Amino acid sequence: MADNLPPAQAQDVPQMSIEKIYVKDLSIENPGAPQSFRMTESPQIEVGLRTTSEAVDAGGVYETVLTMTVTARSGGKTVFLVEASQAGVFTLRGINEQQIGLVLSTQCPAVLFPYVRETIADATQRMGFPPIHLAPINFEALYAQQQQQAPAVAAG
Repeated sequence: MADNLPPAQAQDVPQMSIEKIYVKDLSIENPGAPQSFRMTESPQIEVGLRTTSEAVDAGGVYETVLTMTVTARSGGKTVFLVEASQAGVFTLRGINEQQIGLVLSTQCPAVLFPYVRETIADATQRMGFPPIHLAPINFEALYAQQQQQAPAVAAG
């Protein structure tokens, strides 16, 4: 769409391009093996999420890292743990300073989520367990919730 605009207007159109997507860190722990393969009850699954972003250079290039931690527990013991950090390098153009935080906190993690979901499913399966398929995440709702809580945290 921006290709049909004159060069001056094309620079004003918000654009996000994906430069690279990669696994930045992957950690697995399978402390209960091989006894955990004989369990009859299903373990309780806990999922943690963290995102970080930082400028790579002054040209509107940013790295966003989406880290997901999946822990399976049974009887007070950890059955397995997978932590995957999926990263991406994104170029943002034509986006004002107030909106960059929104894009880095919502759009970039949304792009990375299917990749980290696949990495976690593959890792749990390679550890000898059924794959864990994470439910979709609404990053816009999480961002809105974080923005609502920010004034309370700053005041407290």
